[in-house]
Amino acid sequence: MTIALWTLAVLLIVVGVAGTVLPALPGPPLVLAGVTLAAWIDDFTRIPLWVVVTLAVLTVIAFAVEQLAAIAGARKVGASRLAIIGALIGTVVGIFTGLVGLIFMPLVGAAIGEYITLRDVQRAGTVGVATWLGMLVGTVLKVVIVFVMLGLFLLELFI
Repeated sequence: MTIALWTLAVLLIVVGVAGTVLPALPGPPLVLAGVTLAAWIDDFTRIPLWVVVTLAVLTVIAFAVEQLAAIAGARKVGASRLAIIGALIGTVVGIFTGLVGLIFMPLVGAAIGEYITLRDVQRAGTVGVATWLGMLVGTVLKVVIVFVMLGLFLLELFI
């Protein structure tokens, strides 16, 4: 039974790391779930409760950073509300259109939202790129936070 639980914990962590860059999967929460399961399996002896709590806080920070970075990118160029909604819709559509869609549909969604608001192609393109760059920065920061989470987990597990 212990082997099955450890396998599940590792699987949750691996899928969580993949989910850090794939918007269809909640990456940091899956990593947290895997680490929590690993800590529980070992009765919190190698991975103490304070580590799990710290990782829970980092999970919330990762989510907030990702959202705030995308909004900051859009706000920096004065994006309309429809541009931000368009970027979110583009992200959802991107999930179903493969890797290229995952990367570029938020940009397209933001540009369409801004174009609907102002009917200015150049402005729509600027807002789309700025929103996309904000999302990219948010994803990079989320990846960094997840690797900090993994590092803390591995330090406690093996040292």
